[in-house]
Amino acid sequence: MQQTSLPIRRRALVLGAVGAGALSLTELARAQQKFINILTGGQSGVYYPMGVALSQVYGKALPDAKVTVQSTKASAENLNLLQAGRGEIAFTLADALSDAWNGDKDAGFNTPLKKLRAVAGIYSNYIQIVASAESGIKTLADMKGKRISVGAPKSGTELNARAILKAAGLAYGDFAKVEYLAFGESVELMKNRQLDVTLQSAGLGVASIRDLATSVPIVVVSIPADVVKKVGDAAYQPAVIPANTYTGQTTDTPTIAIKNFLVSHEGVSADAVYAMTKSMFDNLDALVAAHNAAKGIKRDAATTGTVVTFHPGAEKYYREVGLMK
Repeated sequence: MQQTSLPIRRRALVLGAVGAGALSLTELARAQQKFINILTGGQSGVYYPMGVALSQVYGKALPDAKVTVQSTKASAENLNLLQAGRGEIAFTLADALSDAWNGDKDAGFNTPLKKLRAVAGIYSNYIQIVASAESGIKTLADMKGKRISVGAPKSGTELNARAILKAAGLAYGDFAKVEYLAFGESVELMKNRQLDVTLQSAGLGVASIRDLATSVPIVVVSIPADVVKKVGDAAYQPAVIPANTYTGQTTDTPTIAIKNFLVSHEGVSADAVYAMTKSMFDNLDALVAAHNAAKGIKRDAATTGTVVTFHPGAEKYYREVGLMK
């Protein structure tokens, strides 16, 4: 009996191994990828509502994973959290992503964040400089000596503010007061006449500025093409905020657009990222329902605009649809 029982046990082990090997990679990935934490931004911005919409899409694509949405200070914090393995996918601006990849200390990245992996280029942020009409601000030069909010410290918005103000010949020292606040907080101070102007980097029709424009008369300040050129960064492109995007804004307003990205890290399974990438592009209507900015997400533009290495899971999807070889 002892001579026959050992081979039987061995055969059972072999059969078990074969059975496990027969599981698809997707099934294994779903079993292993227990958590998907989506890193977004402030709740009054665009990242957060879009992240909530993505969580519902991802939940169906990865039914065995627990999908959560985390409100953060946006781009820079998101990238540092990803590098530390404290999130699986995040929103970020293209310039912050480049700074993180290269380890720009002034932008808040002490070392190059080489664990980051690009997933998709999505919609563009528009730099929206909005002043209260009673402040008298009509141009960038008029902002000198005024009270401004430039976004959370070292957020993507604040990095944008530094670059644009410098190109316009302004520095933080030129203002009567500089606040480092999230979009919603900035708007509340403007309503209470404690601030004159806010710079917000977000999709068109962002809730915070809609709220402000329906509460007090506003002026959307132009960023001329010559200022865009002086920024000297290919991530910054001339753009227009169409007339009537906000109450009281009756003309087209020249500005700057910067592409947003979804980013993951090398520790997230390829099949999980593949499922997230595919499900997003298969369900863009759900994102548009969450925020109008999602209309700017185009699959054909998903693989351009960054030098950061793409995640193998995203690459698999883009090869399937003919965007990568």
